[in-house]
Amino acid sequence: MSVPAIQTSSVLYRRILSQFPQDISLAFTYGSGVFRQTGTTQGQMGNNMIDFVIAVDDPPTWHTMNLMQNRKHYSLLRFLGPKQVSSMQMNYGAGVYYNTLVPCDGRVIKYGVISTDTLIEDLLHWKTLYVSGRLHKPVKILVQNENGKLRAALVSNLKSAVTAAFLMLPESFSEEDLFVQIAGLSYAGDFRMVIGEDKSKVLNIVKANLPHFQMLYSNILQDCPQVVYKQHQGKLEIDKSPEGQFVQLMGLPRTLQQQITRIVDPPGKNRDVEEMLLQVAQDPDCGLVVQQGISAIVKSSSITQSAKGILTAGLLKTVSYSMKKLQKMWKGSRRKSH
Repeated sequence: MSVPAIQTSSVLYRRILSQFPQDISLAFTYGSGVFRQTGTTQGQMGNNMIDFVIAVDDPPTWHTMNLMQNRKHYSLLRFLGPKQVSSMQMNYGAGVYYNTLVPCDGRVIKYGVISTDTLIEDLLHWKTLYVSGRLHKPVKILVQNENGKLRAALVSNLKSAVTAAFLMLPESFSEEDLFVQIAGLSYAGDFRMVIGEDKSKVLNIVKANLPHFQMLYSNILQDCPQVVYKQHQGKLEIDKSPEGQFVQLMGLPRTLQQQITRIVDPPGKNRDVEEMLLQVAQDPDCGLVVQQGISAIVKSSSITQSAKGILTAGLLKTVSYSMKKLQKMWKGSRRKSH
């Protein structure tokens, strides 16, 4: 099974991507410059920055070539050379190196570079939920090579998102409830949702892109033995028994299981993960514990990645980018008050 690709014209995005070194295992574009959000017109979308993530097998070589082709994209870190740039990418934050506010083909873009191995690790185990969280929502995949391990990890990530959402939802709910829960996973615990992001962002993403979410998740929901999926009504029912919740908890990514264990197991006891998850499955607050576990992962990676962003973007661009985010948040809150 592969991740369904969203079919719309991607000529602009491919043209932009063609200006980078082409040794790419996966490239996708996402965000408000690509997918409309409720309350945004087509014209406003055209002014929004376009976000890309580029996964590469060999970051030092890729950055070497990109520094030759697109040296101006980089902050002062470019003077340290490709090895230091790659080291900054792979050893700090969420393993992504962002160049932001880059003028390209008449638009402004931001692109993050991540190693293929780091991406696969995050998709499978939710170590940072940084790029894997973005891939819970509709994206336009522009390049995907024949890496079978990566393909399987992309599908596994979507299945994990469904499982985590199930644990936080009641026994019956709508498709929209499910997709709002899924889209919100990577924002739980993100300090930027407190300052710098429009609070109604998650709902705006889902409402304007419901068909894209349905396309992304319908096969997984139809094949899932724990859910009754009444597709024509847009309604779902899940097994909320302790046994059902235990199966779901056992299906969660490893890092999240470890975080849940940390929350419920006092230090020093060191009981095994399976035993702890069995205990959580019987807890009426099971969904809350799962949410706290996700928040702990996101909080850590969002803070370290944002701190790294000050270095990779440079101070002027960081201030400019932050001001744009605050402006969007202010506009969003004004829309809600009218």
